[in-house]
Amino acid sequence: MIYLDNAATSFPKPPEVIGEMSRCMKEYCGNPGRGSHKLAFAAAEKIYDCRASLCDLFAAESPENVIFCQNATHALNIAILSLAHDGAHFICSDMEHNSVRRPLEYLARERGCSYSVFDSHVLDPNRNAQKICRSISSLVQPETVAVISTACPNICSARMPLDEIGELCRRERLHFIVDGAQGAGHFPIDMKRSGISALALPGHKGLLGPQGSGALIISNDFPARPLTFGGSGSASLDAEMPRELPERLEAGTLSTPAIVGLEAGIKTLQAIGLQSIASHEEMLFKKTLRLLSEIRGVTVYAPRHAGSVLSFNIDGIPSDRVANLLSERDICVRGGFHCNPMAHAVLGSDRGGSVRASFSPFNTADDVLALADAVRDISRGKYR
Repeated sequence: MIYLDNAATSFPKPPEVIGEMSRCMKEYCGNPGRGSHKLAFAAAEKIYDCRASLCDLFAAESPENVIFCQNATHALNIAILSLAHDGAHFICSDMEHNSVRRPLEYLARERGCSYSVFDSHVLDPNRNAQKICRSISSLVQPETVAVISTACPNICSARMPLDEIGELCRRERLHFIVDGAQGAGHFPIDMKRSGISALALPGHKGLLGPQGSGALIISNDFPARPLTFGGSGSASLDAEMPRELPERLEAGTLSTPAIVGLEAGIKTLQAIGLQSIASHEEMLFKKTLRLLSEIRGVTVYAPRHAGSVLSFNIDGIPSDRVANLLSERDICVRGGFHCNPMAHAVLGSDRGGSVRASFSPFNTADDVLALADAVRDISRGKYR
């Protein structure tokens, strides 16, 4: 089996992740913050360790500002809805996933908010941070509360200039919300340097953790409000959620096994090194691009942007059909729209989506060769 669907979820998980989750379930899986016994304390300590690791990895202001979530979608909903009020205006990029688009559509429809979309200039050969920031600046209104941007889209590897957008947000006194779903674990993201107010993270993608893990990391001045309400393990006599972080935003029992698995994934990531991962994935991208470009009838979208994600189509064959044919050869990719119609409209693949191959530190050059051979056969009508 060749797995090239890491933008959906990374696989295989490192042995350290599996081992620590198993050890948790066997040895210390008490309910953190819900008891004064050894198992509850042990679980709480392990959870704090993961907060501290995420704080260090993304240069956050405090481990207490790390809020554990189910996934990046959950985190983005907290961040976006926290800023919603009648008349509030948001700005987002034209590369945003439905995890951003749909909350904004909901707020526009139900809560009296509005949003504008800035040009990420992904197809511009002279693309630079200044052009992107000018696009954002032209959309700022007196009612604007935040700029929302992906760190990197999920259908191409066009990184966004986070430092420059963050500086613009500082000048305009706007919050800066970043969707780190395709950036975290693939290249460095520094909240302090980039002026990020809220960073949404999935644990199960580039951070190599399990599904069901994720985090929202917020700055001290971000006015995050609870999305869910309930038990917090503290201030039980109060009718309201606690005012202190992280308990204010973490209603209910946390998934200790998933969180300790995420911590183990982060340690694996750090042992490999982010720069090594970025270089390895860029090498795989460029090799895939070169091989696919030699096949007649194959179109690669945004080929100038090398990274962990490459999308393509074969003329005359629907993307989901190509993905199914590759699956028959034990090659896992994803076809379709990838929950991102906005980006497909920009790239010109909005009629039928695209086939997405996405890489991890564990993929090899041989995986790429097998993909190219299979795509060549499919393009020639040699279906198995």
